[in-house]
Amino acid sequence: MSTDADHFRLLGTLSRESDGQRLKAGDLEVVLQDGNLRSLRYLGHEVLRAVGFLVRDRDWGTCAPTISGLSVEEAADHFQLTYRSVFRAPNGASLEADTRIEAWSSGTLEFVTRYATDADFETARAGFTVLHPLSGVVGQPVEVLHGDGRVEAGHWPDLIEPWQPFKDIRAITHTVATGITAETRLEGDTFEMEDQRNWTDASFKTYVRPLALPWPYVIPSNVPMTQSVRIRLVRDDQARPVRQRSDLQLDREATDIALPVIGVGLRPECSTEDLASLGTLSQVRAGMLLGHFDPLAGHDIRSLEGYARLQRTSGLPLTLELALPCVRQPDDELREIAAQCIEAGLQLESLFVCLSVDRQSTPPGSRWPECPPLEDVYAAARAAFGSLRLGGGMMSYFTELNRKRVPAERLDYISHTTNPMVHAADDLSVMQSFEALADVGRSVRALYPDTPYRIGPSTIAMRQNPYGATTKDNPTLARIPMANVDPRHFGDFGAAWALAYAATVADARLDVLTLSTLTGAFGLVAGDGEPTARGELRPLAHVIALLGRMTGAPLWRLRCDRRGRVLGLGTAQAMLLANITPEVVAATIGWNFSTVTPIVPQGVVRLSGNTVQLQPYQTVVVA
Repeated sequence: MSTDADHFRLLGTLSRESDGQRLKAGDLEVVLQDGNLRSLRYLGHEVLRAVGFLVRDRDWGTCAPTISGLSVEEAADHFQLTYRSVFRAPNGASLEADTRIEAWSSGTLEFVTRYATDADFETARAGFTVLHPLSGVVGQPVEVLHGDGRVEAGHWPDLIEPWQPFKDIRAITHTVATGITAETRLEGDTFEMEDQRNWTDASFKTYVRPLALPWPYVIPSNVPMTQSVRIRLVRDDQARPVRQRSDLQLDREATDIALPVIGVGLRPECSTEDLASLGTLSQVRAGMLLGHFDPLAGHDIRSLEGYARLQRTSGLPLTLELALPCVRQPDDELREIAAQCIEAGLQLESLFVCLSVDRQSTPPGSRWPECPPLEDVYAAARAAFGSLRLGGGMMSYFTELNRKRVPAERLDYISHTTNPMVHAADDLSVMQSFEALADVGRSVRALYPDTPYRIGPSTIAMRQNPYGATTKDNPTLARIPMANVDPRHFGDFGAAWALAYAATVADARLDVLTLSTLTGAFGLVAGDGEPTARGELRPLAHVIALLGRMTGAPLWRLRCDRRGRVLGLGTAQAMLLANITPEVVAATIGWNFSTVTPIVPQGVVRLSGNTVQLQPYQTVVVA
């Protein structure tokens, strides 16, 4: 157990996550955490990433349950547990759920929940969610039993599917590993599946209630309901357990990919603080500024004048990230903004245009909002801004770009952002998101193979919520999905996340990568009450500084023989490594090197021969 000081340095908060309770029935093993199941394994192979009964509020925020009466009975070949959960809606209505989870060594598990509400309960979703993992699943065969008894033999999506790959699901049967098959059966409502890689969740999610139905909806009071998930595992003589290992091997290989320019985001509300912190831009070797501009949020010529001051003082090129209102004709709005840029003395490197309405998600089955065709908007931008480079895509996430694909032939580059905690905010889920992020880059390149590509600003906290009215306030600095502040951005966790992000998207051949703003909750400079002293560089800034120094150099790709442990990238002169786990990792380095030094100044490196002991969420330079 780490000390409070260590924990605060790593995660920016003293709040600790539950390790959960490990339960076994023969070769079947799960972790019980906050009333739900995680990491369901059989013979050590991951079968399901999670099974949970979840309740969302009207804006897709998670209603955290209060759990009572937990009773657990365990034997070598069987376990059973029961408990009660109470979920509260923002208006005070309560949903009470009684749950039984039971498993047998034969390879069967049942998760049954009976629930009712004390008043009409408004929700975007209430019921079971089942997460299938990505590894060994993506692109592989799957069998789906539908509600009418029809059996569909298909494949898990390879590239990220924008819409639901399977609907009206009664059961899903897939191969877990050689000799092991799993059937997951769902009862009590209509279930369908979405490809959660759209949001960088590392899973395929089967969930209750089709998105084509209206939401939010109301669960009527005092109407008893039941849902269940039943998993049945079958093995044959070829089934083998996973070989357990504690160490891992690292190697590297040269590529012809150039490392991208590092961008830094700007926001009008931070202009005073940004001006006071301009020296940070040279410290981190920033190569591009990205100024957010949203007239519907009250941004005006004063915002552009603030950007012009920052640009002149820093000497860096600036891209204007424009949320175009489309309240009037796009031609008129774009001419007016172009004139304001001239009046403000703002010299732009490029203009990125996203229609304001496209920042909100259009779920499957929903009506697309009224807006001008993108071709007309891009033509109007060309007319208003002349030969300036023009970018398009989505100010929100890959999800929205995947569902509304922009005409790249009209653009000089495409862009989008990502966020790792749209659905879950625990430490493990945030770090697992890199499994899906790799497929985001691969899917973008399948859609736009030759178009220049930018990502960001992408941060742990959410700057804008495409799925509800607002992001979630987080005054206690907890781990909250869709929160507009996240304490892990302030600690060593944030540094490891930034480095792992850069490593994961490197193969997508980006032009610009932006992983922070200059100041504020998404920024590089510490505020009050953080692990780093106010005004000093946050840990992730030291990572971004090294990435900035590598801009334009040929990428060397890191190879790790154990997925989800250590990620990294570098050049022929230096490799940057990040331990993305909360454990100490022993990593044997397979190339010649002279030094291993911590990226975050207060870190300590333990080295024995060519094996480095990477501390939890530690980042190092191997040179």
